[in-house]
Amino acid sequence: MKLATTVSLWPVFVSSRNGNHLQLACTSQTNSENAAYNVTLARDSNNRTITTMKKLEAVETSRAIMTQGMEWGVFKWLMEKPKVRKIADKATEALNDAEDKVKATWSDDLKRAYNYLATQDGEDTKGKKGAKGKAGANDFDPEVLALAKGVYDADEETETMRLDAEDTFAEGERKLSVGMAREGARKALATYDLHEKAIRKAEAAAKR
Repeated sequence: MKLATTVSLWPVFVSSRNGNHLQLACTSQTNSENAAYNVTLARDSNNRTITTMKKLEAVETSRAIMTQGMEWGVFKWLMEKPKVRKIADKATEALNDAEDKVKATWSDDLKRAYNYLATQDGEDTKGKKGAKGKAGANDFDPEVLALAKGVYDADEETETMRLDAEDTFAEGERKLSVGMAREGARKALATYDLHEKAIRKAEAAAKR
């Protein structure tokens, strides 16, 4: 279905920080559950850092409205557009914050390994190889590097889906297609699933 007027229907997502380098600090353990979480830090009986988690209200709210949006018609999208944009932004911010809190509990070795992978990916994209003096794969414990790679790959998968969702919304806006808005909502839901999965991988990595 096409619209006859040039009106933006599509929610805009807050940019993710995928590929960020992590700050190094003394850290340790986290806990995990099968959902998106608000992460707070505490200490266990062995004085290790752990996390206490609960579902993120902002993400659950966005899930609900995106699910509804897959059934909306043109006029409903027009009326709900500002509300959907704000809700989607808050959900992305909440997930990013939860991710950052979990990764802040990582050991320095794990942070360095993740940063190494992010740097290598950036250099490969530009067609460059590691410069002399820079860390190489052999400088990292193989198990730590494997853990970092599992999280990094999950982060990359999340970012790919997020960008796909944004592209779908943008294309829908260009074509004034409510069908593409619905497809964008479906991809937004898939992005939340992938981001939660990536956070759980980060939590598991912190426990190793």
